Amino acid sequence: MNTKQRILVVDDDPRLIRLVREVLSATGYEVLTSSTGEQAMETVALEQPDLVMLDIMLQDVDGFQIAKRVREFSDVPIIMLTAKVAETDKLNGFDAGADDYITKPFSSKELLARVRALLKRVKTPHLPEEAIIRNEGLAIDLARHCVTVDGKEVYLTATEYNLLRELATHANKVMLHGQLLTAVWGSQYRDEVDYLRAYVYALRKKLEVDPRHPRRIVNVPGVGYKFAVPESK
Repeated sequence: MNTKQRILVVDDDPRLIRLVREVLSATGYEVLTSSTGEQAMETVALEQPDLVMLDIMLQDVDGFQIAKRVREFSDVPIIMLTAKVAETDKLNGFDAGADDYITKPFSSKELLARVRALLKRVKTPHLPEEAIIRNEGLAIDLARHCVTVDGKEVYLTATEYNLLRELATHANKVMLHGQLLTAVWGSQYRDEVDYLRAYVYALRKKLEVDPRHPRRIVNVPGVGYKFAVPESK
């Protein structure tokens, strides 16, 4: 029985495909490849890889659209590969369902660190079935990994869910930027404050009534964030 974790690499640059295949294969991963978005979706559906590395700029359709369409039928972790570094591009990736991103050019060390960190954090711990956190219409079912707002289920990526869970399980406590980054992404991310802000922004868009004036995920300027729950009277 093959126990290797399988990674699908989607890019139309054969040189990058070759490089990534060599790095991942040498580390023990099984590598699948696709050069088009349509082929990538078929491969995800048929092969069910453990992780997808998806280039934003493909010949047939951009990676954002592919990520959205994959999210219609799969929760597979997605890392976006991008030569773009604008904040809007990162946010578009998160909105499309991406869990992480790597900016080209990247080193073999960074590639492996991102892959390992994402595969590790999608393995969430088992929690008691009765563990449900509620906050004014928001319900987080920790056992089922299910989030609802006013009874309607809200889709979160694995990374978004893990960030929300970390905040919610420390309700009304200020979580420092470094604490959140280390808990959700790993110690190598502890200084990536802009990275954390982008994910908080994505979460607020999905969970807040007015994302510009959040009441659930509250900013503590210069310090961190707090999951605010009204005190019981």
